[in-house]
Amino acid sequence: MQEIEYAILAFIRSVYDLIGWPGVAVLMAIESANIPLPSEIIMPLSGWMLIRDKGLDMTYTVVAGLYGAVGCTAGSVLSYWLGSCGGRPLIERCGKYVLISHHDLEVADRWFAKYGDAAIFLSRLLPVVRTFISFPAGVARMSLLKFTVYTFVGSFPWCLALAFAGYQLGEHWEQIRVVMRPFDIPIIIGVLVLFAVYIRRHLKRSMPSHPARRGHEIDAG
Repeated sequence: MQEIEYAILAFIRSVYDLIGWPGVAVLMAIESANIPLPSEIIMPLSGWMLIRDKGLDMTYTVVAGLYGAVGCTAGSVLSYWLGSCGGRPLIERCGKYVLISHHDLEVADRWFAKYGDAAIFLSRLLPVVRTFISFPAGVARMSLLKFTVYTFVGSFPWCLALAFAGYQLGEHWEQIRVVMRPFDIPIIIGVLVLFAVYIRRHLKRSMPSHPARRGHEIDAG
């Protein structure tokens, strides 16, 4: 796992060396388009390489946060669009083969209509989840305007905090990832548990009634 992170680190360094500030937006767009490029590396590195290492003052972490939020919003809108224009029709046509019914889509539509604002905002503050929330929001066809606004508003404090931490820690910015890495596994486990509960509920719903009960109902008739 650490070898992969070192390769990612080298890639991010090369992007910053090549294009500077726009690289923050580009990398965060990639991270938000369902490609797990950790923002916990992207943003702290910007605080170190693009600000502290160049002798700029701490206020430039706001600039880093804005670039990061813009990139996050751009990548998230792309993922949303894929979910809305590609994922939704595909699920409507083939969802039954993976235990997703039209009823499930209707439930998702209602859920995002009711709780989508808070869900999108809060998800931007959570590792792992923040990368993948946009696609289901698109499938549920949440209001694009609300989705875009809450994505930007939720992404900015996350990006700002990571850039600020990277600025403060300097070349020791990797301590941020060391602290945050243990949270990845519980979040992944939580998502898998919810998925297992979803599968179990659908399998139970699709199973025929108990034979004895069915026979009793026939006799009663």
